[in-house]
Amino acid sequence: MGVVSADSASADACADVLERSGARAARLATARESREGLQSVDAVVFAGDQDRAVHGDLLTRSIDAGMAVLCISGGLWLLNEALGGQPPGPVDGHGPVGHDRETGSAYHRIFIAPGSKLAAVVGSGGIVRVNSRHGVGIRPAHKSPLLLASAYSLQDGVIEALESAEHRWVIGVQFQPEIRGEMPPHFDRLFQSLVDRARERPDSVGLSPGDATDGL
Repeated sequence: MGVVSADSASADACADVLERSGARAARLATARESREGLQSVDAVVFAGDQDRAVHGDLLTRSIDAGMAVLCISGGLWLLNEALGGQPPGPVDGHGPVGHDRETGSAYHRIFIAPGSKLAAVVGSGGIVRVNSRHGVGIRPAHKSPLLLASAYSLQDGVIEALESAEHRWVIGVQFQPEIRGEMPPHFDRLFQSLVDRARERPDSVGLSPGDATDGL
C-alpha cells in the first residue's frame, strides 16, 4: 500500500490507519521512490501536501493501472487537476477561524449524497460533522468534468468529496479521516475498503504489518 505525501505527519497518520486495517504501508516520498514504488503496491493514498509536478503523473498512472486510489485534502485538489479540473481557490470559514482550541481544527457539517460510492463505503449518506483544516477548496464551477461531486459543505457548497464513475474505486475527500480523534469512527471504513479493494487485485502484494520489511 503506497502513501504519497509531502507532509510527514499526514503520511504517518495514514500509514497507521492502513496498518490497523491489515495492510503494509510504504511511504513514497521522493520522485524516484514514487516512480519505482508504484510497481510494488496495490493501492495508493495521496494525502496532505502534494508535489504536483511529480505526484500528478503518479496519480494518473495509478488510476490508469486500475488501482484503488484514495485522495485526501491536498490529494483531492491533485485528483481534480489531474483529470482536467481547475486549481482550488480561497474559501472562508473552513480553516483556523473558529477552530477548536484543543485540536487546532475547525469543524463543519457536510452533506454526503445518498447512493454515492462514498456513502456506500462509510455506510450512509446525509449530514455529518467532519474536521476542516483547509483555506482553499474546489467550487462546483472548477470541478473536473470526469468526476462526480459526492459531498458538499452545507455552509457554502464547497465540494467535500469527488469520485470517478468510470473507475471502481477512485475517491477523494477534502476532510482528513486519518485524524481519527476528529472524525466519526465509521470514516475508518475508507481505509478498510481501500485495503479490501487492493487485495482483490491479481497477484496482490499487500501484506499484514507483521510481514512488512519496508513499511513506514
